[in-house]
This record gives sequence, C-alpha cells and structure tokens, in this order.
Amino acid sequence: MTSGKTPPNEWLDTAQQFQQNLIEQWTRMAQAFPGAAAQSAASDPFAAFKAFMPQSGAANPFGMAMPGGAAALPGLPAMGELFNQANNGQPVSFDPAQLLEIQNGYLKEVAGLWNQGPNVKPAGDRRFASDAWASNPVAAFAAAAYLLNARTLMSLADAVQGDAKTRSRVRFAVQQWIDASAPSNFLAFNAEAQQKAIDTQGESIAKGVANLLHDIKQGHVSMTDESVFEVGRNVATTEGAVVFENELFQLIEYKPLTAKVYERPFLLVPPCINKFYILDLQPENSLIRYCVEQGHRTFVVSWRNPDESLANKTWDEYIEDAVIKAIAVTQDITSVETINALGFCVGGTMLGTALAVLAARGEEPVHSATLLTTLLDFSDTGILDVFIDENFVKYREMQFAQGGLMPGRDLATTFSFLRPNDLVWNYVVGNYLKGETPPPFDLLYWNSDSTNLPGPYYAWYLRQMYLENNLIKPGKVKVCGEKIDFRKVKLPVYIYGSREDHIVPIGGAYGSTQVFPGKKRFVMGASGHIAGVINPASKGKRSHWIGPAGKFPADVKDWIASATEHPGSWWTDWSAWLKPLAGKQIAAPKTYGRGKAYAAIEPAPGRYVKAKA
Repeated sequence: MTSGKTPPNEWLDTAQQFQQNLIEQWTRMAQAFPGAAAQSAASDPFAAFKAFMPQSGAANPFGMAMPGGAAALPGLPAMGELFNQANNGQPVSFDPAQLLEIQNGYLKEVAGLWNQGPNVKPAGDRRFASDAWASNPVAAFAAAAYLLNARTLMSLADAVQGDAKTRSRVRFAVQQWIDASAPSNFLAFNAEAQQKAIDTQGESIAKGVANLLHDIKQGHVSMTDESVFEVGRNVATTEGAVVFENELFQLIEYKPLTAKVYERPFLLVPPCINKFYILDLQPENSLIRYCVEQGHRTFVVSWRNPDESLANKTWDEYIEDAVIKAIAVTQDITSVETINALGFCVGGTMLGTALAVLAARGEEPVHSATLLTTLLDFSDTGILDVFIDENFVKYREMQFAQGGLMPGRDLATTFSFLRPNDLVWNYVVGNYLKGETPPPFDLLYWNSDSTNLPGPYYAWYLRQMYLENNLIKPGKVKVCGEKIDFRKVKLPVYIYGSREDHIVPIGGAYGSTQVFPGKKRFVMGASGHIAGVINPASKGKRSHWIGPAGKFPADVKDWIASATEHPGSWWTDWSAWLKPLAGKQIAAPKTYGRGKAYAAIEPAPGRYVKAKA
C-alpha cells in the first residue's frame, strides 16, 4: 500500500516499467503487421489488440502489472475468448495506414506523458478526480497510462473493418475490458481507497469485506441501501385493490382521486421482465398516480414473478391469458365496449401483439394505445444486438426445450454490464474497496428487485423478434393461432421514445410509426430508458420534441431534424392527446371491482409484486 507521499525512485521504477511495456507492445504489434503490409488471411485479426495485453493472458490495458500476478478478473473471460466471440467467424481486417496513424498518435501522447514526469495529472475522468490520486505520483501515472492505453484500444476498435455487427461486438468486448481493468477497481492501485484505509485505521477495509460477504449472500452487488425500502410501505403506495388474479398476473384497480372519471377506463401493461412499481415509486413521480389524478379509472397489470410452476409458459399464453384477459376483465368490470391501453417496454411489445391477435379475430376492444419505449420493429436494437446470433438463440432454445426459468439475476447482470462503470464498477469500488454503504435510492432498489422469465417464453421472444424480426412481417408469425399483421390494427396510437435510450434506441421506438396504419403521434423525450419515461410534469425538467403532424419519414433522423423542442415533460402532451379519446365524464365508482365476480381480493400493490426471484 502506498501513501500520498511516494518516494521519487518508486515513481521512476513505475515509469520505467511502463516504458518497457510500451516497447514490448509495439514490437509485438510490428511483428503482427510486418512492414505495415496488409495482413494475410491466416493472420490473427486481433493481434493489434493483443499487443497491449500481458503475455500471461489477462487483459491489462493500463500497462501495469495486475495484482495477483496478472490473474484474470473473476467472472470474465480472457480477452482472447472475448475476441473469438466478437468476430464469430466473420472476416475482419485493419487498414495498415490507419494503424500507423494510431501508432504515431500513441507515441506522441506517450512522449507528452513521459515529459510530465511525476507531475502528471489524470484529468477528465471522475474515477481519478480525488486529491488522493493527484497527490500520489505512482497512482497518478498509472491512471494516466491507463487512460492513454484505453483511448488507443478504442481507436483500434473503431479501426476494425468488418460488418456492422462484428464491429459493434469488438467495441463492446474492448470497452468491457477497459472498464474492468481500470486501476481504480483494485485496492493495490486505488490511491483513494488506500488513503481512506489509512485515515480510518483499516476500518474501511473491514467494512468492505463485510459488504462483500453480504452481497455474496444476497446474490448481487448492492446499488442502494435495500433495507430502507419495502414495497407497499414507501414504494408502490398509490391506493388501490387487486380485483382479479390468475396464475400469470394480478389486476389492480386504483382509487379515484377525482369526483368524476372518464367513461373509458385505462389499462397499463408494464414489462414482465421488471416489476410494475417503476410506474409508482413515489407519489410525486408516479405515472400511475398521475393517470388517476387526470380522471382516468386506472387499472394495472402486476405480473407474477415466475417460479417452477410457470417454467413451461409460452409467449402465446402470456398474450392470451394475461394481456388479452386483462383487457377483457377491465371491460367487464367497467361495463364498456372499449378501453384505452398503455404498454411500456416489453409490455408494449406484448400489448401490440395482443392488439394484432384481436384484430385478426375481428375484435377491437381497445380504443387507443400508448407505447412507451417499445420495440415492434426489431431492426434497431442497439447494444443488445451484440448478444444475439443464431448460436446464442439455439443455445437458449436447447436450454429451455423442456421448460425452465431464465433467472432474473442473469437478466439484471446483463443490463448492468451495458453501463458497467455506472452500474457495476462504481459499486464494487464504493462498497468493497472503500467500505461505503450506498445511499437509499428508490429507483435503484427497483432495479435490484429482479424477476424471472419462463424459458420457453424467453427463447421464442429471442428468435422471433431479436434474431429474425418476424413480428412486423405480415403473416410471418402466428400467435394464439392468429397470423400477426399490424396493417389490421387501425386504432390511434401515441408512441414515445427516449433520445438516449440504450435498451430501446430512439430509432427502434420510432420504427413503430411505420407499422401502424391509423392516426399516430410520435414524441421524443430527453434522457434514457427509465428517466425519460419517469419525468413528472410537475418537476418541469428536461424537454420533449414533437414533429409536424402526420409526417413520419422512414428515417428517424429526418423526423428529428423536423421536430420542435418543448420544455418540460412529455406527460402533459400525452394527457392532452388521451383526453378526447377517453369519452364523457361520469361519477367515480365508490367501490373497487364489480359485484362478487370482481370483488377486492387484497389491497394494492398485492402479493405478486412482493415475491422475490
């Protein structure tokens, strides 16, 4: 362990080690590309990357010896394995001239780093922003060297020549290793964690070990103080009652907050890969409560967290016995011919599928639909596409051929590693190296409250949508015995996408405008998948964009170029759109449900949402 006052000769040893690593890296790279000539088909296409890796096999982009003799990071494959997965047999190459340009730029930056000597400061990265890094020359030099090598590795990733999917996979693999190999992630290199250990006389290390043991026991890295929250007590508190349930879902009706309600009820279908209370975290940011306050008689699907009894459930059963059933029950309770409905994320995909099934049967029980960050056209699936290919899907199909569950923790881990610095390594450093307890945050509590998926449902969804994009091909796929054809779904649709969404890219959300033939409105909000949706009107935060009425060019970039920015939340625009579609106002009901057939079963949020994966 080093302190803030590092002897000059220790920094000199570190700098000399870096210099030796530099010579070895570029020697290996030159040998991989003799004379900067075009590589042969037999050459390793990723030799340029591996030149930066220690010959013992573990990735180490910051050019310093890894703790434990350069042992590979636990839980992650070696860099070579990642690259083998990345190109998946597809041809890749590099432009020798571009490689030479990257090399020259790198050597120029190395000279600048060397000339700064022990006065180097790793600027522009919050991981190395504390005074402990700046005051420790060895740590500061390690951080600066890491950042330089990380930039070079990403330049090499950008220089890969191949098909779009291979290039994305290479970038993803390189970025994962860059993030995992940061010196801040290791106590041997993290000057801030070392200083805290000294200041607390080792207490921070003891707390870190305790935090690690706690997280091992609970099965996931703590992102928040989960002991503070309880579903139904301080999250998911909007008043209501469960009025129907079957083996797949509970239907919750919420207590009106207005003397009158609109005649046409409103049904929300959240994603079944998460719990519904993302729409009801706190009264001030609850979309559910907002709907009730606007005078809508509001119902919400609360999905059951699958156990082994649901291990054979299919996509068809979720559509027929859950989404279509929820629509029918809402109609029955309210004694109306049509309802308004909203689907969020996968819930929107399921709602859209249900509408197409009903249309094929000649039924139109839904008067209007709202789709929030939803994919129907899976042409643009963003970073998730790096995981999807024929081999991956076949593996899942074989895995779940006889049923089984896709563990919620595996799904949550995958989504976390889409943003590893924010959702993984940030907490590894804080919880374990610094011995800190993360502060209470309701959104991150929800994020950690994972749900399982039935394996057959999951495998079918992967192939038909992510791999083959069959849902938008008229008549290509059958669901519940009906051929799916969105040309028959002619109801008014409100479509929302978030500009910085990494799960449902804005182009993917916009794709639904090309699917529905009826009246449409598309709105783009600022921020990401969750923060863009959960943007209360009362806060006046962020912005949303609206394009010319009835104009939906094929490319989302053309729509964005024509759109006008409006300050504040999209909620008010949506509420104004929904109001004339909700029918006349009638007296608010005095009781939940309807008669004995739909009597209140238990208070909201119900017991299904409380079941842990």
